[in-house]
Amino acid sequence: MPTSCVMPIYKSPRDYQAYRISPGDTNRLALVFDPTIAGMSLTYCVEIFDVGGKTPPNRHRVAVEMFFVLKGAGRATCDGKTVDISAGDSILVPPNGVHEVENTGSTRLYTLCIMVPNEDFAELIRSGMPVELDAEDLAVLERHDARPMSL
Repeated sequence: MPTSCVMPIYKSPRDYQAYRISPGDTNRLALVFDPTIAGMSLTYCVEIFDVGGKTPPNRHRVAVEMFFVLKGAGRATCDGKTVDISAGDSILVPPNGVHEVENTGSTRLYTLCIMVPNEDFAELIRSGMPVELDAEDLAVLERHDARPMSL
């Protein structure tokens, strides 16, 4: 096995920069890793949907987009097929799949979102308006919202 010493890139939720792509959007994207930071063609972010929030229908020519639901409830649609989603669920959207994610719950919906290759997703996010993560966002991302385990 070859040896090398590659330092991993470390970030905490307080290091994430969030953006609202368009002023009227009901979701925010907090960039974790992108091609600039990771040195490879991927985008990894946390997508935060306000109550009733959703993405516009969209598609990617070559990228695969994956979502993992951290907290909340919603609905994911791809090419006319719809599934209800909640914490722990995963979604894989193939290239060219017209898709959207919507928060149908009574609280914010939090998803990890990974797109490979980047397909200018990080650039689109960064072109938006920077916004702050609030105390509720940080509580979810730092896992302070989790119930203590009983003994």
